[in-house]
Amino acid sequence: MGLTRNAVKRCRISLPEQRVLRRWKRGGNHQVNGCRERVILLASGRVTFMGYWKIARIDHWVKNVFVLPGIVVAMSVEPWTGSQLAVRIFAGMLAVCLVASSNYTINEVLDAPYDRLHPVKRHRPVPAGEVSIPLAYVQWIATMLLGLAIALLVSIPLAATLLILWLMACVYNFPPLRSKDLPYLDVLSEAINNPLRLLAGWFMVGNSVVPSVSLVVSYWMVGCYFMAIKRYAELRDLDDAAAAARYRRSFAHYNLDGLLVSIMFYGSAAMLFFGAFTVRYRLELILAYPLVAIVMAVYLKIGLKPHSAAQAPEKLHREPWLMISVILCAVVMTVLLFVDIPPMHHIFAPTMPLAEQAK
Repeated sequence: MGLTRNAVKRCRISLPEQRVLRRWKRGGNHQVNGCRERVILLASGRVTFMGYWKIARIDHWVKNVFVLPGIVVAMSVEPWTGSQLAVRIFAGMLAVCLVASSNYTINEVLDAPYDRLHPVKRHRPVPAGEVSIPLAYVQWIATMLLGLAIALLVSIPLAATLLILWLMACVYNFPPLRSKDLPYLDVLSEAINNPLRLLAGWFMVGNSVVPSVSLVVSYWMVGCYFMAIKRYAELRDLDDAAAAARYRRSFAHYNLDGLLVSIMFYGSAAMLFFGAFTVRYRLELILAYPLVAIVMAVYLKIGLKPHSAAQAPEKLHREPWLMISVILCAVVMTVLLFVDIPPMHHIFAPTMPLAEQAK
């Protein structure tokens, strides 16, 4: 495939992309080189408005449902009422969604060389040539700035939280850090979005206190649990180990047994920290433990299926048993946050001397 003058003009590869390409070629994909790769990307399709819409992943906004627990828990601590709260939550959710779309955009751009090696993801807008790379970078910055501007109208802590959310996406995607290429650190750094969403919901309400560390860490470990299951499902469906490693460098260091062990660790850690939060702040939540366990078990079952929906979380709403268990669990936990059950405190009253009393 020869390079015309017009093709070369279209081939302005940014410094981060150059680093990605160099690392990609070192991983064993030698059939491309520099500008030729960009021309291949652009030649396979034409730029369309829908390409930019797709890389913003509006359909992934459903993941921001993880903001809601932060709102509910914060309201249980310092109840708010009136239209002002509704406006704060609407503006805050819009800000979260815009910053999330900024993160999705840069993920699509920098993952394009790797996505071309995936049997499904090679049809995404960037590798399919439906997006101008310079304009994609403009979209990345513009959606971030707009999201932060809206967040500032709600509160400074919310804006700071969303800025950290955006920076973590840079750590996750940009060389030389690019934590998504590092085994286990990829899960930990991606799942940090979970507690950041919790904090975003908390700061939308505008509490004068901060959430418990045990709750924040538990929420982080829940995110790790879901992300590790996603990694397991992805790796299992990629039969060729070498191809899997070229697509995602961390897969060169993963195996299915190790991922299963990590899933057990994250799930156990999540419940242990949640238990610490429950005993310290809200004993009534103990009644929801069986439902939480059911949700985690149903999700694991989904992750173990071939071509699992866990690989595309935005499609999980098609899993009826998961939706039923999640909704039931969410409703019960919300009720337990606001309704006191005095007998619970008698049943779980300390029968042994407390540590401070023993001294």
